[in-house]
Amino acid sequence: MSFRIRCLDCGHETPYHPLTINCPQCKSQWREALYDYDQAAAAFTQELPQRRFDLWRYREVLPIQKPNYDLYMGEGGTPLIRAINMGMMLGCPNIYIKDERQGPTASFKDRQAALTIAALKEAGITELVAASTGNVAISYSAYAARAGIKLWAFVTSLVPAVKMREIALYGSQVVKVTGSYDQVKQIAAEFAQQRGLYHDMGTRTITSVEGMKTIAYEIAEQLTEQLGKPEDGSRWRTPDWYIQSVSGGLGPVGVAKGFREMKDMGFISKIPGTIAVQAHGCAPMVHAWKEDKEQAAPVQNPKTHIETLATGTPGRSYGLLRREMKTHGGVFESVTDEEAYRAMHVLAKMEGISAEPASAVAFAGLFKLIRAGIIKNTDLVVVNCTGHTMPAEPLVLGSGWARNVVLPQQQEAQEKTEEEGLLAALSRVAPDRFPRVAIIDDTLDARRLVRRILQSQGEFTIFEASNGREGLEIVQRELPDLIILDLMMPEMDGFAVLDALKASPNTAEIPVIVSTAKELTGEEKSRLQGQIQALMQKGDFMSDDFLEEVKTLLK
Repeated sequence: MSFRIRCLDCGHETPYHPLTINCPQCKSQWREALYDYDQAAAAFTQELPQRRFDLWRYREVLPIQKPNYDLYMGEGGTPLIRAINMGMMLGCPNIYIKDERQGPTASFKDRQAALTIAALKEAGITELVAASTGNVAISYSAYAARAGIKLWAFVTSLVPAVKMREIALYGSQVVKVTGSYDQVKQIAAEFAQQRGLYHDMGTRTITSVEGMKTIAYEIAEQLTEQLGKPEDGSRWRTPDWYIQSVSGGLGPVGVAKGFREMKDMGFISKIPGTIAVQAHGCAPMVHAWKEDKEQAAPVQNPKTHIETLATGTPGRSYGLLRREMKTHGGVFESVTDEEAYRAMHVLAKMEGISAEPASAVAFAGLFKLIRAGIIKNTDLVVVNCTGHTMPAEPLVLGSGWARNVVLPQQQEAQEKTEEEGLLAALSRVAPDRFPRVAIIDDTLDARRLVRRILQSQGEFTIFEASNGREGLEIVQRELPDLIILDLMMPEMDGFAVLDALKASPNTAEIPVIVSTAKELTGEEKSRLQGQIQALMQKGDFMSDDFLEEVKTLLK
């Protein structure tokens, strides 16, 4: 198959090899793959009807000499589902969901991993390094295991433990870094350089972009199959909008390239607008877009509990997407964590699709842009449901499955009291430090939720109390290693319990995490200062009232 690599900066073209990461002419790391598109178009026209519907269906426009079906695990070919109920609710009947949860590891990153690992295997490379917020390391781990390639997976310590365990389950070496994701990427790059190992660099990695573009090819074919050929005589149909949640921006960059290639080959007549949605607490691309800047300023301290989207430095990916949107239409938008959690509920209860929070960000963006009138009720929209990862059982791995790296400046930050979300706060409660935990909360559902979150992190002995007096008695009797205390309780509230705990030498030093569903006043926050380890907000997701969620959504 004929393909070559062209530098995006100087235009110099070279053959492809996975270990060649710089343009030999100008040293740029930003390059793209080009193909014989006439040959590809002819092959598609003649052979696609006989090929199975998966990633390798489009092999003429993939940077590999020959697909290795010994590595095949069913990558690509995910369903395109019409969101009938949600579309009816929103008054926008033509909403489709590209269900990437149905890949081999339940994530759209399987496309990136499948193609990259195949290229490494073809080149005889046996070891690689990848930085990840979760899903990409899981995908790489699965395919690397199948190919007999060793993976060093560098992850931030905020990545949910269930994802870390799944990475380790495949036999990858997990390196857990106590720092931001951007710091993790830097450490991974230095490690790979020191050892001379292949290093996945996201949007700068040829195979990563090329794997993602197959989403576009599949969408065009699937829309045509479901809706028929467009009236303008084109072979395939495209949506008006493609929507995806983004961290570093790799997915939409690849998808946009796929649509451009199809248009160049004459298969489609229009390229859809791209909508990239970020978490509000880490939205450097959104800020730059709304200020019409050509470069995105880094977000040094992401403030989102959706850790898989906490990339504060998007680099050149923003510029590539900005140019795409300026040319073919599109927008960057952000949503709050609470809006994403609400979208998770709506998606699951209306369409039967359970998505992880990072996926839900895209749907929250859809709701927001429909309300704003940017997406019209006649528009054809495809939303990428990027993933839903299942947890690995803790007992399968035992201890010692991860190596820890704590950056010096992070040690002090860990000791500060922060206001944070329930899931993020509890994900850092480790059973080796706090084996015995007391939960004091008058709401049964709240206690149940906290207990489930803790149990997902490991083996704990948990004591529960439904009011402050009962909780104080349990603490004094059992002397737990950690207390999770609700502030708003009848009879004896959390403030009174806290005062009693601090007054007794036996309980004064027990760490306390305070939870609250209300906005605290300045005076209330002052009362807690120096007395607790963390203040966590329960958030709207504690509510199970679906009608209220829908009413809020439609306001």
